[in-house]
Amino acid sequence: MYRALYRKWRPKSFDDVISQPHITTTLKNQIKNGKTAHAYLFTGSRGTGKTTCARIFAKAVNCLSPKDGEPCLECEICRDAENGALSDIIEMDAASNNGVDDIRDLRENALYTPERCRYKVYIIDEVHMLSNQAFNALLKTLEEPPEFVKFILATTEIAKVPATILSRCQRYDFNRIRTEDIRDRLLHIAQSEGVGLDGDAAQMIASIADGGMRDALSILDQCIAFSENITRDVVFDAAGIAGRDYLFDVLEAVFERDAKRALVTVEGIYSKSKDLQRFCAELLEQMRNLMLIKAAPSEKELVRCLPDERERLAAISNKTSLEEIISKLDTLKESFERLSYSPSKRIELETALIKLCSGQVRQAQPSISEEPPLNRNNVKNPPKNEIPAPKEEQVDFSKLRAEDFKPLREWADVLEEFSKTSPAVSGTLQNSQAYVNGNVMLINAQNEFFLKLFKIKENAFALGEAVKAVTGKTYVIRARAPQTAKDESKEAGKLLERAKNGEIPVETN
Repeated sequence: MYRALYRKWRPKSFDDVISQPHITTTLKNQIKNGKTAHAYLFTGSRGTGKTTCARIFAKAVNCLSPKDGEPCLECEICRDAENGALSDIIEMDAASNNGVDDIRDLRENALYTPERCRYKVYIIDEVHMLSNQAFNALLKTLEEPPEFVKFILATTEIAKVPATILSRCQRYDFNRIRTEDIRDRLLHIAQSEGVGLDGDAAQMIASIADGGMRDALSILDQCIAFSENITRDVVFDAAGIAGRDYLFDVLEAVFERDAKRALVTVEGIYSKSKDLQRFCAELLEQMRNLMLIKAAPSEKELVRCLPDERERLAAISNKTSLEEIISKLDTLKESFERLSYSPSKRIELETALIKLCSGQVRQAQPSISEEPPLNRNNVKNPPKNEIPAPKEEQVDFSKLRAEDFKPLREWADVLEEFSKTSPAVSGTLQNSQAYVNGNVMLINAQNEFFLKLFKIKENAFALGEAVKAVTGKTYVIRARAPQTAKDESKEAGKLLERAKNGEIPVETN
């Protein structure tokens, strides 16, 4: 029976896992030295190896002949674990088993000793889908499980996991897999499968996969079904996306304000039944490349494109300004968000392109004389020269306890609201988390540029207004960036410690 490539080529040892050495090295050393934890939390975007590493870990801690922290892959435990025939390694999908009764059953079964293995290992995938009652039921067992039980929780949405759960686990953040690593892996797999795959095609698949190895292998599977000699054109046809010439024709038309050319190009894409939403995503990616070329021309490694495309991007960049690129990027991003639920994706994309070509886009920095925008409550935001300075409030951080901070459930809604008034700034809060206690909010940012932007009072004020619009409350905000967050597993506690020390304060009323 045919097996999908992502299943056939799933890594079986830590050494096979790509782009996650900071995690695999640590886990191997723990296993080798016999110092494994009782609970782990793996977080990261899809297809980055969370469940794979959990399975390898479960094999390694139970392997009869481990080698330097790796499973031997030859003993009966390793073989049965690989075939899913071990009752002591339990995988649970929290998306479909998210009730309190499911966790109660887990707790009861965890009391029984393993049948064949040294440890019972519970792998709970998409753990953020558990209900609040289920999380509460899991707490005590997760903190003090029997010594023969280990838990591995995996999630793509860490912000939805309660701080009480986070504090009981060793947390590991999985990086998006580098495009170069995906490309090299695809070339190796194609060679092993006896399939012709040229370098440009592999690069294209890696770019489309956006950091997910599973997505890349699924696309490669599609391409193999289409042809055994895979080129860029095969990728375009098999994946249902437009060719790069279409993409750059539209991009050049936008900055030359040639609406007719842009619309005719989209008509060609539509007539060939290409995916317009994916085309818009690719257009966004190239807009990002233009922004980076303009803002940081010396940082060439930041630009993700094929070698022969850089010249075309540079030529477009030379004809425009950074402000115009950012304005068009904001407008295109809004259109992309609407495409997912639009009844006519073609009309939505055409409308966006006409706006882009005519210059009818959101201004990145409106002048003071312009009419101030309305917020959710139809109240005019004050002009930039009248924005009040953030109010200083005295908070005794020494009386606050880390365990009292809870994740802000509405944080995604806050970011959506914030993006309406400050789209560029809100982008720096991607993958961030927020914790609240009383009138204090702690933000765990993932982008150090966030702190620089929030030294500007307009941005602090806008965030405060977005928080108030969504939650109806006013908070004193503290924040920190990744360079102060290395190797931290107790997020709220570490954030609170930074706030107590007065590091990188950001306040708003």
